[in-house]
Amino acid sequence: MDEIMPAKTPTEKIIATPEAPAKKAEPRPSVLIAEDDLFLLKVFQVKFKKAGFNVISAKDGNETLEKLRTENPDILLLDLVMPQKSGFEVLEELKRNPGAKKIPIIIVSNLGQESDVKHAQELGADEYIIKANYTLQQIVDLVKKKIA
Repeated sequence: MDEIMPAKTPTEKIIATPEAPAKKAEPRPSVLIAEDDLFLLKVFQVKFKKAGFNVISAKDGNETLEKLRTENPDILLLDLVMPQKSGFEVLEELKRNPGAKKIPIIIVSNLGQESDVKHAQELGADEYIIKANYTLQQIVDLVKKKIA
């Protein structure tokens, strides 16, 4: 027997049958965005939400480490120049904690010196993006590729 579900609109009925049960939503991938520039953080949040991500945000290095422990994100976008703890310090703490869940880390920074890139990679960053050289969509596409 078909079950009549509540209507979305007054004239619409949703019927779930044994042959076609209602589908459960797939869990959305989560991205932790560590960025102290509030305007840029908001732009990232909007873009990633529209792309289907659960967005977690942190505005400094300490908050980033706390969210990594409590929120269990699938990937981290990490700025390097942040208050309290820099992105480099976050990477150092993660490297010192072998019990931490290993997730992809993408540095998103305006620091473009080769020494900064090399240092971040030595500390465990998977990718290094210079903000000015990438569009938001390119960053979203890279994140999707990394967690696929």
